[in-house]
Amino acid sequence: MTSFKLYGMTASLYTGKVRAYLRRNQVPFTEIKAGSAHFRDVVRKAVNRWIVPVIETPKGEYIQDGSVILDYFEQHGHSKFSIYPEDPRLKTVAHVFELFGSEGLLRPAMHYRWNFDDTNLAFLKTSFEDVLPDGLSDEAYEEAFLHSSGLMRKATLFFGATPEVQPTIEASYAEFLSLLNAHFKARPFLLGGHPTVGDYGLFGPLYAHLGRDPKPLHLMQTTAPRVHRWTERMNMAEPYLDEATQISGPDLFAFEALPETLKALMRFVADEYLPEITAHTAFTNQWLADHPNPAESTTPKNRFIDATTFEWRGHEITTAVAPYRNFLLQRSPMRLRPWKAARKPRFKPCSMKPA
Repeated sequence: MTSFKLYGMTASLYTGKVRAYLRRNQVPFTEIKAGSAHFRDVVRKAVNRWIVPVIETPKGEYIQDGSVILDYFEQHGHSKFSIYPEDPRLKTVAHVFELFGSEGLLRPAMHYRWNFDDTNLAFLKTSFEDVLPDGLSDEAYEEAFLHSSGLMRKATLFFGATPEVQPTIEASYAEFLSLLNAHFKARPFLLGGHPTVGDYGLFGPLYAHLGRDPKPLHLMQTTAPRVHRWTERMNMAEPYLDEATQISGPDLFAFEALPETLKALMRFVADEYLPEITAHTAFTNQWLADHPNPAESTTPKNRFIDATTFEWRGHEITTAVAPYRNFLLQRSPMRLRPWKAARKPRFKPCSMKPA
């Protein structure tokens, strides 16, 4: 049987998104850690930077980026049920959750991973074995881990998880968990009977960071157990049948009959993420106007172009601007215009160079 190769990391949210898709759709694959010599010497050069996940096809082609990888498998007929709803309105909902999960949940994901060393640190040191070279002495491994994790701690600040904002991050995440837990009471997946791209977008952070690291795992299991059960379903290759709730088929919701629990989640995402994506879109549009030749102004290795400031839950916070968010935003079949938000944020460009 033809097998693909997945280069990634156990603790990587974007790797988790791809791995779950491959498992659920029973796509044969072998996972190879990104710390391998082959990844370092061959794969990294092929994609022109160090990044995970990367898929190597049986033909020797390399595909990078979680969403692009899912598109590849969808287009090549690997999905048991399409991850993209046929109704463009429902498909737009799925893409909104893809965006929010992939980018909007980074603040709690990074906060709960890197600001609780008493609980998480020993586990994280083991998790990073996937991306560090083999054969390191204990001393060399400790040094390499401190360097790699140090970059991630800086990124945590880039996403706005500063000390004064941390209590608000926890309150916001608790609210989201409560809403999602209520939604999963009567349906196995976000939009009905099978996962869509919205589920995979949410799954990345809700599994790899928030559903594996000890501190947030305990929080999820004790306050939102149905969300935790959903992370297990997302990692299952077997069909899921729940006779108690009579959800056994692949059908998705009709757009005209969206459940109130989903509408509550949609309102949360709008209130939670609209100020940030509005600020990022406006900043990116201005940056593009100021840089008519973007390829000459940045490099593929830089995820961020700068940073901008906006108001969020009573705080004025600064986050790094990642054009990737606009890529996800533009995937929606119905044009979303976040810059027409009712609450217009104040933009304050500042210097923030990503590591």
